[in-house]
Amino acid sequence: MNPAKIIGIILIAAGCLGLAYGGFSYTKETTGVKLGPLEFKVEEKETVNVPLIVSGAAVAIGVFLIVGVGRK
Repeated sequence: MNPAKIIGIILIAAGCLGLAYGGFSYTKETTGVKLGPLEFKVEEKETVNVPLIVSGAAVAIGVFLIVGVGRK
């Protein structure tokens, strides 16, 4: 398997996940207040939305890499 096909498979998988879930979220921990030796940590939940056009483009490019690059 050549590297183009591997990248194509990864792009198709990532694009399908983006289409299915529409984004992902993660937790970011920051220091809210620091009073001497005491620290109060704050956990913030951040959400990243993945646009549909980006997911669709990833699938299309992945298909092109698998189908188009293999032909000579």
